[in-house]
Amino acid sequence: DNIKNMRVLDHEVIRSIENPYSPTGGLAILFGSMAPKGAVVKRSAVDPEMLVHKGPARVFDSEEDAFAAIKARKILDGDVLVIRYEGPKGGPGMREMLTPTSALAGMGMDKTVALITDGRFSGASRGASIGHVSPEAAAGGPIALVREGDMISVDIPAKKLDILVDEAELARRKAQWKPYAQPVDSDFLDRYRRVTTSGNKGAVLE
Repeated sequence: DNIKNMRVLDHEVIRSIENPYSPTGGLAILFGSMAPKGAVVKRSAVDPEMLVHKGPARVFDSEEDAFAAIKARKILDGDVLVIRYEGPKGGPGMREMLTPTSALAGMGMDKTVALITDGRFSGASRGASIGHVSPEAAAGGPIALVREGDMISVDIPAKKLDILVDEAELARRKAQWKPYAQPVDSDFLDRYRRVTTSGNKGAVLE
């Protein structure tokens, strides 16, 4: 009732359902062989040229190692930067990947490099930054099986995220996989990661 007699003065600011700012929502949930239980991307912040991307994986088991590689200019246009063991169990606590995303943006590579992680992102992140990959690496999810140079396919309009490696090879890698998590000196965080869930369930205690 408070607004029934109001009128919109600028339809570019307040839009009708028939004239949305974007035909899709700002977020997209991706599924596929790399994220069987889902991953999240802020599609509204992705450059149109990166909505569909295929490139070689550059694999790092911590945010710090990935950032060091970015600073050393070892990440190239077209690469897919994979930062794993940063999820709820692995981090532990699902750390925010603000440093690598900021570095890529500062170097102008947010339009040429995709970043995939089982960690999370700040609301200010931009580029093809795909997080919350579930199951996470520390839980034995497929992101733990990615190897340097594997081709990764990102198709945000189709909501797909895939490792272009055949199932038999992934099964062989899974049989060889050994659990890993970041070292931690906090009893609470150690207890937390033993009973927490992956990002698709909200990283809550089981």
